[in-house]
Order: sequence, then C-alpha cells, then structure tokens
Amino acid sequence: MNSALRSLTQSRKANNRVLNVLWYLVLGLGSLAVILPFIWMLSTSFKEPQEVFHYPPSWIPKNWHLDNYLEAWHAAPFARYFINSFVVALAVTVGQLASCCLAAFAFARMKFKGSNFMFTVFLSTTMISTQVTLVPSYLIIEKLDWIDTYQGLIVPFLANAFGVFMIRQAFMTIPHELEDAARIDGCGRLRFLIQIILPLTRPVLAAQALFAFMGNWNSYLWPLIVTNRESMRTLQIGLRYFVSQEGGAPWGVYMAAAVLVTLPVILVYFLVQKSFVEGMATTGLKG
Repeated sequence: MNSALRSLTQSRKANNRVLNVLWYLVLGLGSLAVILPFIWMLSTSFKEPQEVFHYPPSWIPKNWHLDNYLEAWHAAPFARYFINSFVVALAVTVGQLASCCLAAFAFARMKFKGSNFMFTVFLSTTMISTQVTLVPSYLIIEKLDWIDTYQGLIVPFLANAFGVFMIRQAFMTIPHELEDAARIDGCGRLRFLIQIILPLTRPVLAAQALFAFMGNWNSYLWPLIVTNRESMRTLQIGLRYFVSQEGGAPWGVYMAAAVLVTLPVILVYFLVQKSFVEGMATTGLKG
C-alpha cells in the first residue's frame, strides 16, 4: 500500500515537472517573440547603412555606428517633442490618479442611492471605442479653441473608467473597521483617503500610473488630430513626420529615433516594476 502510494506520488510529481517545463517553454517562446523586434531595433540603430540590408543579417553590428543617434537627434526637434510628450503624459497621469481615486472612493466607501447602477453605467463606457467619440471630442476642443494647445492634449483624458474600476477594487479590500476607528479619532473622509487608504493601496496606484503614462506617451491618433504646429507635436507624431520627411534617412537613423522614443517608457516601467506587479496581483480580490 505504501509503495503504491509512493509510486503514485512520484508519478504525479514527474507529471507536474513535465507540465512546468512545457509552460516555461511556451512562455519563453512567447517572450522571445515579443522581445526580438526590440532587440533588432536596438541592433539596427547602431549599424551603418550598408550593413542594415546585409545577408545573412547580423544581430550584433560589426562596426558600432553611434552617429545614428546624433543624426536622429539633430534631424528633428526631438528635445521639443520630448518636452511635449513628458508634459502631456505627466499631467494626464496626475490628473487620472486624482480623479480616479476620488471617484473610486465614492463608489467603494460611500453608500448612496443608485451607487451600484451608476457605477455599472460608468463602467459600461469602457466598451465604447475611442473612435466613436473622436469626432464629438474634436468638435468640443475646436469650439473651446484648444487646437494646438496643451489643454486639448490633456483635458479629454483626465478621467478613466478602467482606472476607477481598478482602484475601487483595491479600496474595497480595506477593512471597514479601520475606517470606523479613524472616524472615532476624528478623521474625516478626505483625510482617511489621503493618509490611510492611499498608502495602503500604493501598488495599485503605481499600476494605474504606469498605464496612464504609457498610454499617453504612446498616444498617436488624438495628438495627430489636434496638433498642427511642429512646436506642439508629441514624440509619436514627430517620429511619424521624421520618417516620412522628403528624402528620407538611413534605416539606422530611423531605428535610433525609435529607440529614443521607447527608452523613457522602459525606464519608467523598471522604476515601478515591483509596485506594478504587486498591484496587478492584488487588483480584483474583492468585488
């Protein structure tokens, strides 16, 4: 009996090891498929023009051509593009965190008539495609005379339904006993939110901040529509005009410009990686 049980246990362990190896293999191949284009972009950014189309292709440049980055930086006003993208992404991130936290606190901690129905309607807006609201949003911005302004790039994105949902789920995990104790000590709702709830849900806030920053840093369609002057272009729009400019440029210079655009997002992710993973692991524990 014991030998049969031991053999069954060993067989299950062997099967689990095989499944784990298969899962790691699948995940490894998927990760490789995602990261290979970025590795090729980085490699091409250091290559000389004649080496880019060399066959068979080489992943490691034979001669590291650092001038591609200098040429890309001076070929277009990337400094201005960086400033515009950073201002827009940072302002939207801060604005979304403020609005989402206040709305999430109301839906999660304050009981009022019709709150569940209102939250359902509010959350249903996530099913509406951005392209559907593109024309009315543009008409509103045009009426306000916000074309080619920071207001036109920032204000339409200061609220986010998905962010409210994600932060609300985190707020609902805070015990109500903690709020009752704080209220007994004379703590108001706003103070309770700022001094107690926000520090306890920092990982989720970091995740939402990363989503907001990445989404607006990589935004293309809306800035393309509401900006006409070169001085108001963001990085994505500047890169588009840089690639399509008359006469063109070597592919190494194109890839160098793409690396410059991508690098800030990668740096921000690594800065908040730990909090981001914790936030995604704890979101949705209580509904």
